[in-house]
Amino acid sequence: EECWALRRGRVHWVEDSRTGLLCKHLHTPAPGSYICIPMMAQSEALGVLHLAQPVEAPMTEAKQRLAITMAEHIAMALSNLKLHETLRSQSIRDPLTGLFNRRFMEESLELELRRASRSQKPLGVIMVEVDHFHIINEGMGRDAADSVLRDVGDLLQSTIRKEDIACRITAQRFAVILPNGNAEITAHRAENLREMIRNFEMKHRRQPIGRVTVSAGVAVFPDHGRIGEALLRAAEGALNRAKQEGGDRVLVAN
Repeated sequence: EECWALRRGRVHWVEDSRTGLLCKHLHTPAPGSYICIPMMAQSEALGVLHLAQPVEAPMTEAKQRLAITMAEHIAMALSNLKLHETLRSQSIRDPLTGLFNRRFMEESLELELRRASRSQKPLGVIMVEVDHFHIINEGMGRDAADSVLRDVGDLLQSTIRKEDIACRITAQRFAVILPNGNAEITAHRAENLREMIRNFEMKHRRQPIGRVTVSAGVAVFPDHGRIGEALLRAAEGALNRAKQEGGDRVLVAN
């Protein structure tokens, strides 16, 4: 709304900035002429190219044509970059929850472990699984089960820090990587997540699903493993013990 070129979807040229129809993004325009060119790709506005000319060197038609050509090339480059980022995101994201997928989790875990080893700092892993998921799936249907997974994914995403990595690694199983997370911090974060999910009223098509709970296993580098496979195995072992003890609980690896 601050640029007439974007509002109209076409080039906006002001021959004299003292008298012309000015864009709002020009708070104190210098004397002279200027041109705003919308950068479009597939009918989507990606930005605007703004060029100003002083009074002694006015904007000519040749300069306008060159500017328009430049804007078209920039828009194409931006569109290709956006497409590349979209494809990249699709390759590392779980389509249902929007969390990272297992492949990205495994790659990230190895990277974070190397960092933790170099800095001699801990690294926490939480493995979370929805309790009695098969009952939800079989009793209420696939759509309701998917709704539960999306809610768990959203709650998980809402609790993590910027540097944490949240992933969906199997149908009803999730994992979180916590840089600098020792056993106490990681277990505390897992407990907060468990309580948040337990107290969240999940619905499907506006109908209550009922109380949903999760179990969680916690493992920490270097106490429970120095490589990714060992750390995940330790977290999974703690998770399985939590499920065997009735679920709806957090246990730390032995």
